[in-house]
Amino acid sequence: MHTNRLIQTVEAHTEGLPVRVVTGGVGAFPGSTMAERRDWFIENSDDLRTFLMCEPRGNGWLSGAILQPPTRDDADWGVLFIEVTGVLPMCGAGTIAVATVLVETGMVAVTSQVTRVRLDTPIGLITAEVAVQNGQAESVTIVNVPSYAHALDQIVEVPGRGELSCDIGFGGNFYAFVNAAEVGTAGVAGTSSTGIPFDRDRSEDFIAAGRDIMAAVNEQMEPVHPVTGYRGCEHVVFLAPTAAEGATAAEATTAAESTATSAADARHVLINAPGWLDRSPGGTGTSALMAVHHARGELGLNADFVNEFFIGTSFTGRLVEETDVGGHTAVIPTITGRSWLTGTAQYTLDPTDPFPHGFVL
Repeated sequence: MHTNRLIQTVEAHTEGLPVRVVTGGVGAFPGSTMAERRDWFIENSDDLRTFLMCEPRGNGWLSGAILQPPTRDDADWGVLFIEVTGVLPMCGAGTIAVATVLVETGMVAVTSQVTRVRLDTPIGLITAEVAVQNGQAESVTIVNVPSYAHALDQIVEVPGRGELSCDIGFGGNFYAFVNAAEVGTAGVAGTSSTGIPFDRDRSEDFIAAGRDIMAAVNEQMEPVHPVTGYRGCEHVVFLAPTAAEGATAAEATTAAESTATSAADARHVLINAPGWLDRSPGGTGTSALMAVHHARGELGLNADFVNEFFIGTSFTGRLVEETDVGGHTAVIPTITGRSWLTGTAQYTLDPTDPFPHGFVL
C-alpha cells in the first residue's frame, strides 16, 4: 500500500447522525486556545476536513471531530468540530459522540457510574457527564454554552415564498425557527398553502425551503453574537405540532419505527448550510429553541424539554441557570442524548488519487 496520509478514526452515531471522531494521525495545531487553533486550521489545514468529510470518503450529512491536546488545564481533551460546510464553533451531537468515544475506548478513565469529561472547544469549555454501565456509555449530558433568544417574531421576505415569521436563537450556533405549516406557498413546487407536510417523503422540500430561508435571514437580518462576534445563520428549524398541540395521528409519527410523540415538547426538521438535513435532534438547536421558549415565558428552569426529530429520536434538554450575554437574558442549558460506536477505520491517501481533498456534488 502506497500512502502519504494515515488517519485513524472511531465511527459513531448520535441519535442517527453519523460522527467520525479522529483519534490518531493528526498532530497538535498551532494556537494558545482552541479558537486560535480553529482559525489556524481553517487557514492552513482545511484539506484535512474535506479529505475526511467530503466524498468519496465522507458525505454531505456526515459530522466529525478532531481530537487535540487541550489548551487549558481544566480540560481532558481539545476538539475541533468539522462538517462538509466548515469548522463549527460547537456541535452538541458531536460532543455527545466524542464523550462516548473517549469513555468507551479508555481515552478518559471511567471513575464512577457518572464520569465527567471536560472538552476544550472553540466556543469554550464544555462539560459532559457520561452515564456508564458495564463499560458502556448509556447516555451523555452536556452543559452547553450560554444560549439566548437573539430576536423574536421577525418577518423575513423569502423570494418565491412570501413573508414568514421566524424567531432567531443562539445555542452555540444561530438558528432560525419557523412553523412548517406556514412555509409552503401555492407557487412553489412540492408545497401548498397549508405548508410542507411533516413527512420523510418531503425531505427535499424542507431542504429547498431551508436554503431559501437561510439566505433571506442572512441578507435581511444577519445575526451577530454580541460578545464573540460570531455571525450568520446556518441552520433552519421547521417546527411541527406536537400531540399535545393537537397533531393528528398521521402527523404524530413519520415512520413505523418512530417513537411515541406524546411526551415530546417540540417536533422538528433541521436543515443545515448549505442544504442538508441533519440526522440528529440537534444539541445546539435544542439549546437555542429552549432559550426562545424561555424568553417567551413558556419554559422555566429545571424542567425537562423533549425535542423530537423527524426520525423519532430525541434529545432531552433542561435549563439550569439564567445568565447574561451582551445584554440579552440568557440561559445555561443541558442536553442529554445517546451515541453508539459503529466501527473503527484508517483513512489513507494514495499519491495518485485524483481526489486528495475530496469533492462535493
